[in-house]
Amino acid sequence: MLSRVEHLESTLVPTPTTSIVTQWQGRTHHLRLKHESFNPSGSIKDRTAAGLLMAMDRRSPLLPGTVVVESTSGNLGLGMARLLAGLDCRLIAVIDPKTPPATRDALTRAGVQVCFVDEPDGYGGYLLTRLRTVHTLCATNPGYRWPDQYGSFANPWIHQLTTGPEIAEQGGPDLDAVYVAVSTGGTLAGISAHLRTLDRQIRIVAVDAHGSLVTGAPPGRRLIAGIGASRRSSFLSEHSYDAATWVADADAIAVCRVFLADTGVALGGSSGCVLHACLVDLAGEQPPTNPLCLCPDGGDRYRATLYDDAWLDEVGAREEVELAMKRLRADGLQFKNG
Repeated sequence: MLSRVEHLESTLVPTPTTSIVTQWQGRTHHLRLKHESFNPSGSIKDRTAAGLLMAMDRRSPLLPGTVVVESTSGNLGLGMARLLAGLDCRLIAVIDPKTPPATRDALTRAGVQVCFVDEPDGYGGYLLTRLRTVHTLCATNPGYRWPDQYGSFANPWIHQLTTGPEIAEQGGPDLDAVYVAVSTGGTLAGISAHLRTLDRQIRIVAVDAHGSLVTGAPPGRRLIAGIGASRRSSFLSEHSYDAATWVADADAIAVCRVFLADTGVALGGSSGCVLHACLVDLAGEQPPTNPLCLCPDGGDRYRATLYDDAWLDEVGAREEVELAMKRLRADGLQFKNG
């Protein structure tokens, strides 16, 4: 018999892929995008939330009234809020200024208690500050429970169980490259754990942000929520991926804007990072022939940030983004639905 959390996890269904044709530096390429925005609360973090809560429930049942505390850039909080509401439990989400306004509003509408921190952690973000706040909340409220998306191996496990097999099947027998954004590293670690069991030559690329420490780059300022982090991943090893690519904020935002102009589809910022990383390889001497880009979420929650010129002015990035868009167009970049 399924537990209450396992029953909720069973509502997750495979997310779709779409075929994209791109003109880029004088060549035509075909790729697939896997759209995690089709998950129940709109992002790949629905899967992570289900895995984490199932693991918590196995250790000790999530009884009605339980308070769960987690650090999140926003999407994991929405995924957990959806599941916890069905369990009559409550979520405290520790967020920071990088969480998009639309996501903050959605958390509040979902009945989540939002704990906002705005002290930079000294490594280009707020993660370490958020984690200190989580530890303080749990220490002063012994009944609170922390899923720990950064350390619980339930995080990669759920992606090994669901996301990895979906990618292998949907990419088809000719799939030769997969691009995955990293933050906690759990998604990539789980996908890799499944793909490495297959007798197939699939190149796995970790897509990180400039200024992120997840895959070992120096720390720096980061604008895009949901990708990168202020510390190394506890899930990733040298065997988890074949290459790491670091994408600048302006390049990712430029790709998002070009993609929207060409296809009418808005991608989230981490999806823009993944697509840009794929473009870099497509321009190389040995480009993949059948790559798949895992798109963690859509762009609707970023209308007031990544797609808003006033926000770009506020963060001092408008000129960089406009120059990046001009470079992409000058190199012939065009997207078409396949």
